[in-house]
Amino acid sequence: MRFNVTVSGLDRLVSDLDKAPERAHRNSLKAVEFTANGIKRTARATATGISYAPDYPRKITYDVDDRGVGDGASAEIGPDKALGGQAPLGVFLEYEYGTPWSAPRPHLGPALDRWTPDFVKGQEIAVVDALEGS
Repeated sequence: MRFNVTVSGLDRLVSDLDKAPERAHRNSLKAVEFTANGIKRTARATATGISYAPDYPRKITYDVDDRGVGDGASAEIGPDKALGGQAPLGVFLEYEYGTPWSAPRPHLGPALDRWTPDFVKGQEIAVVDALEGS
């Protein structure tokens, strides 16, 4: 028994799949940036009103580290000590978890929890868009 198979469009498929990692990385990086900014904004809004640290919310920033295609990206979100004032790690821990003399004011943990589902959805969209050639 003999079969003849004709394939059309295979070159385009191969080309699209070759470009998928770059597209996936670009889209994933956008999702990381978007989520980091959302976490920062949510944490700032939640951290407002600390009477003894009125400038603390403005110290919450984020940095994105793009390590390139195949290695991914990450974001660091939290108080930036370089901005001066009330941003050292000890102060953050005091605000987030409390101390024997002050109640906890969770802000970064709840912000992360709030944005995690959006981040996962963004990564899924990044992969689908990359495979579809968007």
